[in-house]
Amino acid sequence: MSNFDILITRYPVLRQCRESFDKTKNVLIDTFKNNGTLLVCGNGGSCGDAEHISGELMKGFKKKRPLAARQKHELTAIGGDLGSSLAEYLQQPLKTISLMGMPALTTAFANDVHYEFACAQMTLAYACKDSTLMGISTSGNAKNVLAAAVVAKSIGARTIGLTGKDGGEMNALFDIMIRVPETETYKIQELHLPVYHAICLEVEDYFFDE
Repeated sequence: MSNFDILITRYPVLRQCRESFDKTKNVLIDTFKNNGTLLVCGNGGSCGDAEHISGELMKGFKKKRPLAARQKHELTAIGGDLGSSLAEYLQQPLKTISLMGMPALTTAFANDVHYEFACAQMTLAYACKDSTLMGISTSGNAKNVLAAAVVAKSIGARTIGLTGKDGGEMNALFDIMIRVPETETYKIQELHLPVYHAICLEVEDYFFDE
């Protein structure tokens, strides 16, 4: 049974999102296979979710993700005892950046230029055609998320939206929309967490055996 099947068993209301789950998984797998980067953004509780997603993908989630033997050897050869410790403890990452985790840059751009375009500025810096932007907004109308999507699409990156039942303005800008079937903010957020956990588990299972 896949992680999505387990998710739907536990949260039957999410059955209608199955197609968008599968599309999201495939896009993220393609992104990481091509050495691309996942960029994640959102505000408030969705900011916390962006950080959470980055934490699950940049290190082991359920699996230990040990480094390859050659990489361990190179670390040890260069760093001696320090390199040996790095070889033991480091884990293989899936390159993910939370655009919300850079407070100095965000507040500088907000103060000096324009608050709603801070994520767009970072997207301009980090995105490439092999990147994917995941925007999280319970309303689907967060202006900084929309602005980041415009920049991402102009570069050729793909876009995934995680929203509530309506989807808001994000419907017009995001290639894939996961719209959980709730309308109140806290209820939407309650469903977002198991959704992105299942996605992270599926992607991790694809790339790592242990």
